[in-house]
This record gives sequence, C-alpha cells and structure tokens, in this order.
Amino acid sequence: MASVRSVLSALLVDVVLVVVFAVIGRASHAEDLLAGLWTTAWPFLAALAVGWLVAQAWRAPLAPLRTGLPVWAVTLVGGMLLRAASGQGTAVAFIVVAALSLLLLLVGWRALASLVTRRRAMLEA
Repeated sequence: MASVRSVLSALLVDVVLVVVFAVIGRASHAEDLLAGLWTTAWPFLAALAVGWLVAQAWRAPLAPLRTGLPVWAVTLVGGMLLRAASGQGTAVAFIVVAALSLLLLLVGWRALASLVTRRRAMLEA
C-alpha cells in the first residue's frame, strides 16, 4: 500500500492536471478563463473522483497501467456524460482532443514518475 503522502500527492497532481486541461481548453477558444472554469472543469473533476474509486488508485497511485489507464478512461467517459447531462458540448472533435489530452496528462505523468523512480533505484543500487 502506498504512503498517505504519495496518495495525496498523486490525487493533487491529477486534480491540477484536470484543471489545467480545462484552462487550456477555455484559452484555446478565447473564453474567459476564470468565469467559466468551474463549468468546464467540474464534470471531469467529478469523474476523476469516480475514476480514483474504480481504480482503487490509493493502492498504486503512480502506476501508469494499473491506475493511470482506468482513471483516464473513467475521467474521460464520465466527464463527457456529465457534460452532456448538463447541456454542455460533446462534439466528436472535442472528445478526441479530450481523450488524447487526458491520456497524456493522467497516464503520462505516471509513466514519467515510474521511469524516474526506476532510474533512481538503478543508480542507488
């Protein structure tokens, strides 16, 4: 089981990256960043929380495949379903961009952290 510190750190990184995803999306459409940030981010943040539960992310918060992939999938699908239910857009192009962006963010940072951890362990051995 991972330490409380690593679990909370991983959760914080995921939350920050989902908010960054929302900020980049709003900025790319020249929308007011702060006024509508919550509207854009909340569906994905809610889905991220569900993703953490589904993946039991606290068990291996840094694992790219065991944790990152299910967290990404639930965040993407759940976020899109919540956007649709709340009357927000879910155009195919947006779904593709969101899928790739969230994959890079939610799985990518874990892959990078795993590489750094392995490399550090090899150097210490």
